[in-house]
Amino acid sequence: MSLDLVQDAGVAHEPWTDPAAYWPARTAAVSALSGPVATIDVDALRFNALDLVVRATGVPIRVASKSVRVRGVLDAVLGIAGYRGILAYTLPEALWLARTHDDVVVGYPTADRAAIARLAADEQAAARVTLMVDDVAQLDLIDAVAAPAGRPALRVAIDVDASWRAPVLGHLGVRRSPVHEPAEAERLARRIVARDGFRLVGLMMYEAQIAGQPDAAGGPDDAAIRWMQRRSALELRERRAQIVAAVDRVSPLEFVNGGGTGSLESTAADLAVTEATAGSGLLAGHLFDRYRAFAPAPAAAFALEVVRKPAPDIVTVLGGGWIASGPPAASRQPVPVWPRGLRTLAREGAGEVQTPLRGDAARRLAVGDRVWFRHAKSGEPAEHVDRYHLVRDGRIVGELPTYRGEGRAFL
Repeated sequence: MSLDLVQDAGVAHEPWTDPAAYWPARTAAVSALSGPVATIDVDALRFNALDLVVRATGVPIRVASKSVRVRGVLDAVLGIAGYRGILAYTLPEALWLARTHDDVVVGYPTADRAAIARLAADEQAAARVTLMVDDVAQLDLIDAVAAPAGRPALRVAIDVDASWRAPVLGHLGVRRSPVHEPAEAERLARRIVARDGFRLVGLMMYEAQIAGQPDAAGGPDDAAIRWMQRRSALELRERRAQIVAAVDRVSPLEFVNGGGTGSLESTAADLAVTEATAGSGLLAGHLFDRYRAFAPAPAAAFALEVVRKPAPDIVTVLGGGWIASGPPAASRQPVPVWPRGLRTLAREGAGEVQTPLRGDAARRLAVGDRVWFRHAKSGEPAEHVDRYHLVRDGRIVGELPTYRGEGRAFL
């Protein structure tokens, strides 16, 4: 089936604001299906997609496919005004998506020789896919696979480090590109344009310390995180403008990409940016409940079945260890959201095959009952199920295969 988020608007209410009705309605919708059952609420997805557009204030949004991993959802979101292009996470994935999409940027460098050879042999793909580089060694590897004389010019973008090198505090952000300063970016740009077989078209700077750092977690660090994010945004705005100007003098850029779901407001306000990336805010993992600037709807959720009761206040569900990337902390685990009052055990957490849950609600659960979970980020559930069931108002309205359901495993 195809999903249309533009015409198929559904009802205008926001049922997720009443959990006592919302989650039982999901349970009823999938009651005839065997678990585990992964679902997407169509109205919640549409709410999130439109909210991201509002937050981007007119700056086009490139969809991060790693946080979706469902082609039908990517297609539907890209049908909404305000969205343009895909940020893929591997070159094989980009080649697959480029069969039907004409603007796919690979967000990370690649050393996949077979995929590079396929790209070099396909003129349509070469015109649609942009590779990410931050080192001349990556260009050397591409040339070793496919010499410039025997292939079309390949589109490349430079990934520039957007972390903040703060006085006293040191490096704040993620370790990505070695290119940090304007002079370094300009130097790499000149080396790219001086080589045959490449066309420099873009620049990307991902401010993880702002986009991926919740600022309303309810802990003592919130104030410090907000201070850091304000200072980092100011530093980045000045440096990004200098970098874009320096690279643009070498080669006019088609796009300057920045941001993520958690930073859309500040990224869109940066005049040097021509597009912002978002993905996790669509399906809305629970990590994104802890930002001040937005409140996503719980679009994706999955239900696991109770298979035994080790104690009156403990139930064990089958599955649950669908852990998100990042530091191996409790925040990366899925959280039980319905029935209320359940929590994982500190000494066990979410398990590969089984997950015990403690709480008063467990006393009312029996073998065969279901517990709803929300994932931490957004991409991980799709690697555990072959489809999402689409639900609305307590009924199933369709289903969409995940990448896994289509027989694809890119990472």
